[in-house]
Amino acid sequence: MKKSILLVLFTMACFVSQAQEIKWMSMKDAVAAQKKNKKPIFIDAYTVWCGPCKMLDKNTFSDPKVAEVINKKYNPVKFNAEGNEEIQFGGKLYKNPGYQEARKNSRNGFHEFAAFIGVQAYPNMIILDADGKKIKDILGYKTPEDLLPQL
Repeated sequence: MKKSILLVLFTMACFVSQAQEIKWMSMKDAVAAQKKNKKPIFIDAYTVWCGPCKMLDKNTFSDPKVAEVINKKYNPVKFNAEGNEEIQFGGKLYKNPGYQEARKNSRNGFHEFAAFIGVQAYPNMIILDADGKKIKDILGYKTPEDLLPQL
């Protein structure tokens, strides 16, 4: 009996924790989802070396209320603005042409898609409407209390 109760509690805890996470997707998946659900695309433009970006993940995006709002209102995308991902958007292919050379020199290359969406600093959260136009730009680290009203 005790094992059954523990199993039920463990299962419920796993379900609750999964429901409180942002369901990040690729840009390709977000564009496909947007065609069906008409939600704007929320992009978290980050870099691997950015301390405030890591704090945003740890403190803000892990907040259950923030996760709930982002999942409900947007198609959320996690985008490494200095990564090597190829992104097809608006009929154009975006790459990071300096990625390999930057890696050789221990520097960071800027992705063409980051330039297209107007990444200005890190972290940079950008919201795109159904036509791919920027409708909101949120710069810098935000606590859950700071971010929620902007969502």
